[in-house]
Amino acid sequence: MLRWSQSLIAAALLAVAAPALAQDATLPPATRFSGIQVDVRPLLARGLGPYAETVRAELQAALARSFADRVGGPGPVLVVRVTGVSLNPYAGSETRLGGGNATNTDYLEGEALVVDRVGTVLLRHPQLSATNASSGGAWYDPASEQRRVTYIAGHYAQWLRRGLGLE
Repeated sequence: MLRWSQSLIAAALLAVAAPALAQDATLPPATRFSGIQVDVRPLLARGLGPYAETVRAELQAALARSFADRVGGPGPVLVVRVTGVSLNPYAGSETRLGGGNATNTDYLEGEALVVDRVGTVLLRHPQLSATNASSGGAWYDPASEQRRVTYIAGHYAQWLRRGLGLE
């Protein structure tokens, strides 16, 4: 009976530790990816439809630029799952002394998954990017929001490369 209990405990510890081993690691410096995918299903599930597709397109383009020298060949796939986007509705509400009622930060939250050919997650890297809401220019410009999405996607992609140890 004791031997069975020890085996059960060992199996439970291994089951808990295995996903943790795939987290917060870095990749070997020569890592190449067979492709890059952006998953915005969490945003689509919240009813963000066309906006989620805009985030996907901007992040896909930013990742292609940041990882251009790392794509091609038979390596694993880099999947970036976007779990949250928050763009402040009003930038520029702070006072000269730094006070104000609004926060002036945009956020892009997600996780990078390095997935092998059979679907095993080799590495999981959660990441939150925060940028100044004024990155899109004047808040009253209709194109400001698109520029903010473009900017934070580029920020996320560049920091992801560094976070994965590929810098």
